[in-house]
Amino acid sequence: MNSKELGKKSILTKLGGQKFIVLLVVIVLFAFFAVASPDFRKYTTVLSILDYSYYIVLMAIGVTFPLITAGVDLSIGTGLICYSLAGGYLVVQCGWPVGLGMLVSVLFGIAIGALNGVLISIMELPPFLATLCTCMITRGLGSICSKSFGISWPAASAPGGWFRSIFKVTLGNTKYPLGFLWILLIVAAMAFVLNHTRIGRYTIAIGSNKEAAVLSGINVKFYHIMAYVISGFFAGLASIAYSAVFATVQPGTGAGFELEAIGGAIIGGVSATGGAGSIEGALIGVFVICLLKTGLPFVGLQANWQQIITGLVLIGAVLVDIIKKRREAK
Repeated sequence: MNSKELGKKSILTKLGGQKFIVLLVVIVLFAFFAVASPDFRKYTTVLSILDYSYYIVLMAIGVTFPLITAGVDLSIGTGLICYSLAGGYLVVQCGWPVGLGMLVSVLFGIAIGALNGVLISIMELPPFLATLCTCMITRGLGSICSKSFGISWPAASAPGGWFRSIFKVTLGNTKYPLGFLWILLIVAAMAFVLNHTRIGRYTIAIGSNKEAAVLSGINVKFYHIMAYVISGFFAGLASIAYSAVFATVQPGTGAGFELEAIGGAIIGGVSATGGAGSIEGALIGVFVICLLKTGLPFVGLQANWQQIITGLVLIGAVLVDIIKKRREAK
């Protein structure tokens, strides 16, 4: 095969990549809902989609690392609510500064992430079981932290409400999605971490072949733990995004958020069996889920259809991954 044919094959490979296909799906979905419903084309709808996407995207960025190690983190959904309730209680009930409450939320997330990493890497519990346990723990802790009451972080017009403008700023009579710019910067930074730093390369090595990683001298236990610490860190950031976007945080909620984040990451190209994935792919995959959740009611379908369709899309994404790995093995 000559260089011209190789170049053509490389281009076709890029164009046929899963990320490109999913991006096309996002464009087609948006166009379909926009044509089917004039209300969907409103600026307020776009803002609503972005508001919903922030915390899901942040969780998806974090959970990409455990997924690449061939693990999973089921604690991020209920954890998000727990961290938000804990930080919010300190701000609202104890009078702590908002910035300190946000820091507590993130540190809480890191602590649970580290616990997951120790349970999985040191104590060798299966990732599904370990993170399912911490999922239940964070759900209970959230209710304890808030004494089973909903927590409302300061409103935008109240003292301390400045943190809400991190994600959406109002100039004149128009609201602008500032959070989307932050998301793009975070995605770019974490894509660099995954592809060009030791922790990213070792995460991929662990997921590709854990035994080979050990034999090559990689401190597998440490970097395995760090994958879950990163997941917990981003769950903590997601709790801040959730608190900034929604008026009240209710205890006992959050179950299912992790499935949307994990589903978005897998749809975006993170391998279901570990060893491969991308941060930008996770971003695009999450928008498929967000568009389905927001757009289906505009065309007269119940929200339950979003779960069915998302499940079917996930099956398709996993099948693509299986077919791709079989071709690479030949």
